[in-house]
Amino acid sequence: MTEKTRGNAKTLTGIVVSDAMDKTIVVRVERLVKHPIYKKYVRRRKRFTAHDEQNECRVGDTVLIMQSRPISRTKRWRVSKILQKVA
Repeated sequence: MTEKTRGNAKTLTGIVVSDAMDKTIVVRVERLVKHPIYKKYVRRRKRFTAHDEQNECRVGDTVLIMQSRPISRTKRWRVSKILQKVA
């Protein structure tokens, strides 16, 4: 997949939680935020739909997704790289 760089596109790392759709995966991204009062770190999760052109991602894979132009009503991200395949 040849990608031309246009400025600084945001990238996120997450785990694939669904691959049931054609050319689309759902990626769960986790981040740690500090609670404003209790000062404890809390885990926040968000799900992103990402474009997977070759349908090569499977549930459990760790992927790098990058922001792109709107591909559909919900897809604004595409798979940049598969970091770790599930066995």
